[in-house]
Amino acid sequence: MNKSKVGVQTKVRAFFLAACAVLLAGAPAVFAETADASVSSSEKTGFTKEQVLAKADGFFGETTEGLAKAIEKLFEEQGSPNAIIAGEEVSAALSIGVRYGQGEVELAGQAPEAIFWQGPSVGFDVGANVAKVFTLVYHLKSTDDLMQRFPGVDGSFYVVAGVGVNYQQSGEMILAPIRTGVGLRAGASVGYVHYTRKKSWLPF
Repeated sequence: MNKSKVGVQTKVRAFFLAACAVLLAGAPAVFAETADASVSSSEKTGFTKEQVLAKADGFFGETTEGLAKAIEKLFEEQGSPNAIIAGEEVSAALSIGVRYGQGEVELAGQAPEAIFWQGPSVGFDVGANVAKVFTLVYHLKSTDDLMQRFPGVDGSFYVVAGVGVNYQQSGEMILAPIRTGVGLRAGASVGYVHYTRKKSWLPF
């Protein structure tokens, strides 16, 4: 065989092997970046139980046994929430009542936004109270989707060691407000809650 051809083939082979070595050397970094991107994406899909407990602790001032059990039950029934609404509300009732609230909604991976809510309710008490409300939100794609009425789900109200939880639902979206102590009223599960970006005194 012509020596020049052998020389060319040798150089081509050497170049090919060198290129393969470079690609293989860079592959772990590429795979690592892909894995990191995957983890980052999965982290933004929802809040872990530890994150929810930490936020609840900061919001209520402490994580009581009842609050921890209520959150545990919600994770068992619904999985990880991808948004959290934390705020305060005032309600008044004489069998039929109203409630007004305001706070912030935090969609996983995004900055918190102001939110307001109001709506009619049916209760078994007389008078008024102010309560903190910590709501886990499931299947929320955009905070814009929250700006609507969410009916209470009949029969969903339950109490875990002094902590009340009930479900509100519209389509695939599910909201689970958590109330404690004096703000706990079974009537919160009856009627509906209208979420808005601006405060409104009209409960309907």
